[in-house]
Amino acid sequence: MPIATPEVYAEMLDRAKANEFAYPAINVTSSETVNAAIRGFAEAESDGIIQFSTGGAEFASGQKVKDMVTGAAALAEFAQVVAAKYGVNVALHTDHCPKDKLDGFVRPLIEISAERVKNGQNPLFQSHMWDGSAIDLDENLEIAQELLAKTAAAKIILEVEIGVVGGEEDGVEAEINEKLYTAEGDFLKTIDALGSGDRGRYLLAATFGNVHGVYKPGNVKLRPDVLKGGQEAASKKLGLDAGSKPFELVFHGGSGSLPEEIREAVSYGVVKMNVDTDTQYAFTRPIVDHFFKNYDGVLKIDGEVGNKKVYDPRSYLKAAEAGMAQRVVEACQALGSAGTKLK
Repeated sequence: MPIATPEVYAEMLDRAKANEFAYPAINVTSSETVNAAIRGFAEAESDGIIQFSTGGAEFASGQKVKDMVTGAAALAEFAQVVAAKYGVNVALHTDHCPKDKLDGFVRPLIEISAERVKNGQNPLFQSHMWDGSAIDLDENLEIAQELLAKTAAAKIILEVEIGVVGGEEDGVEAEINEKLYTAEGDFLKTIDALGSGDRGRYLLAATFGNVHGVYKPGNVKLRPDVLKGGQEAASKKLGLDAGSKPFELVFHGGSGSLPEEIREAVSYGVVKMNVDTDTQYAFTRPIVDHFFKNYDGVLKIDGEVGNKKVYDPRSYLKAAEAGMAQRVVEACQALGSAGTKLK
């Protein structure tokens, strides 16, 4: 199937929320990791999301270019061609974009999609994330209002973050402290600023102790009940029935989470969970194994010529693709999206 249209992406999210499952959003940085992610979705019979961070997009453009928009657009176009060969729907998303990178990343990409839509095409990306967690909430939501108007016009969904995700990703670092838990009042401020879908559809990355990376047990305390409280407060404000889930939530820092924590978060309205650290390791581990087992072939030791068959990048990248794809399958199973692909 081709990359999801705006209508298909909306249906994907609707089905996830209604049936209490979520899609893995897999960070990719190259054509090979794009292949691995889509292969994993296909093997799990799950639709899914692939996403590019600012650093990942810059890397994809090449070390002599180092341009985020170029890298993101190139991978998006590559994904368009490759995804058409698989029987699942794949949505394209851009991950954390802080204020100082909006003009060099998200805003130009929105303009590309707006021009495409104007010409009768689908947008290049199905959703973009604005990460205003490092600034005051009022300013965060003010910028979100401006972006939401533009994304809605371009048939794109906006992702907004309130609260702070701890740890480090692509040079953005946050401490592990009480700011990792979004306050109920912040959920209500978001409704005031962005509405409840009437001004444009958005996803909400509310934090409940999330931390990027993987930490040993006890270092991170996830509290999914924070999401429950936020949904209940928003439902009351909007006059909805008890048990309604007005927000479509995103789980950041999903790598290394316990199955029961994932299930609880999904039950409170999480429809997307970001997975990066675990899939990075799953991609790299087979390469390390290959190099250790074939060190005398990948290196020209003691004047020998090595073994072209084992230093050919395809020999180890095939294993890397398979390893990462398997981890994507596991993520689909943990989130309940396996076997749910749209027909």
